[in-house]
Amino acid sequence: MTTPSTLREFLISRRARIDPASVGLPPSPIARRGRGLRREEVAALAGVSVDYYARLEQGRIGNVSDQVLTAIEDALRLDPLEREHLRSLVGPPPPGKGKVRRRAVKVQARHGLRELVTAMDPIPAILQGPRMEVLAWNRAAKVLLTDFDAKPTDERNIARWLFLDPETRTRYPDWEDVAASTVAALRAAYNPGVADEALERLVAELSLASEEFAAYWADYRLFKHTYGKKKIFHEAVGVMTLNYETLEIPGSDGQFLSIYTADVGSPSDEKLRILLSWDDTPAQAAREGQEPSQRD
Repeated sequence: MTTPSTLREFLISRRARIDPASVGLPPSPIARRGRGLRREEVAALAGVSVDYYARLEQGRIGNVSDQVLTAIEDALRLDPLEREHLRSLVGPPPPGKGKVRRRAVKVQARHGLRELVTAMDPIPAILQGPRMEVLAWNRAAKVLLTDFDAKPTDERNIARWLFLDPETRTRYPDWEDVAASTVAALRAAYNPGVADEALERLVAELSLASEEFAAYWADYRLFKHTYGKKKIFHEAVGVMTLNYETLEIPGSDGQFLSIYTADVGSPSDEKLRILLSWDDTPAQAAREGQEPSQRD
């Protein structure tokens, strides 16, 4: 759920990234204690009092008008995703006093979605939950990325794999970029109106186990996977540049499908075809990537 500290962390992180000179502010005669804009500078840019902005940042203000929120969003140069996040943090609590929506600890994938992932082979495809739980995958994804079959169910998580398995440092030549965007996507997936104990445990575990994860989480960057390119290394064929598409699944409590392809006729296309042909087991073998209860 939203807490004053969550709102404060977000607003402080946004103003810390803005260069005062970029918004037309002259050099300050007083040495700055930290990066970015001071509270009073944000207040001036937004056209609100310093006291008002300070109380907002401390979470001590109730309803905030749309006009004021827009002014603060403009002052902090928030992108659409960040604006949506801010409004979720300062918005009214869910209806029903004392009632808190909670996300299920374990998210289940629909049978039809699992079958779809299997049927997409030889196109690598992975179905993930809102916390990046790996819910279903096909043979091609297993060959391209890692053997999800060999991992215990509670360890099948992209964020956990990325930060706790040294293999990923080789698998992704641009590991730092992938890691930063993965943590930012976890941040963006957080819904202040829904308590998520499983996500909190995941963040706590990874923050203790990985200083890099903790630093990325503290940066409070937001990101939403949509589409783009990723470099993936496989020892059998070398580096491939693949396109990824992320498809949100309606009515699934935040599940999404990740699909990987290569530009037709490109060197990466040839490498991917060769890689998958060397492990061209029957499609039925892909069902090994599902829990026994999922195979009916």
